[in-house]
Amino acid sequence: MHLKEGDDDLAENHEINVTPFIDVMLVLLIIFMVAAPLATVDIKVDLPASTAKPQPRPEKPIFLSVKADQSLFLGDDKVAREQLGQILDARTKGKKDTTIFFQADKGVDYGDLMEVMNALRGAGYLKVGLVGLETVGKK
Repeated sequence: MHLKEGDDDLAENHEINVTPFIDVMLVLLIIFMVAAPLATVDIKVDLPASTAKPQPRPEKPIFLSVKADQSLFLGDDKVAREQLGQILDARTKGKKDTTIFFQADKGVDYGDLMEVMNALRGAGYLKVGLVGLETVGKK
């Protein structure tokens, strides 16, 4: 019995065939090039300038606040959601056209915000001003 040493017919090939890899990468590149513009929404709107004078701030503005724990405050006083309409009527002396300045903590869920807005609408207060921080020069 004789084993052949050396000259093996099936020698190891240390070259990598990258042609299939390049083909796959080019196909993915084309797919992403086509899909990328579809994924972005970019609507250019040219807004008109307003010449209206800013409204004067009321003498005693009414602030409705929602804290991070979903508690309601009217000014500095804590208010139950069920009594919101009655207390607003007392503060505004029944004037339903009074603007209510509404502010909420960043951590408040959108659904909770909408519940309070619905309570305001249900009480007849349709003029609601949303309060936020002014960030001049920041985007």
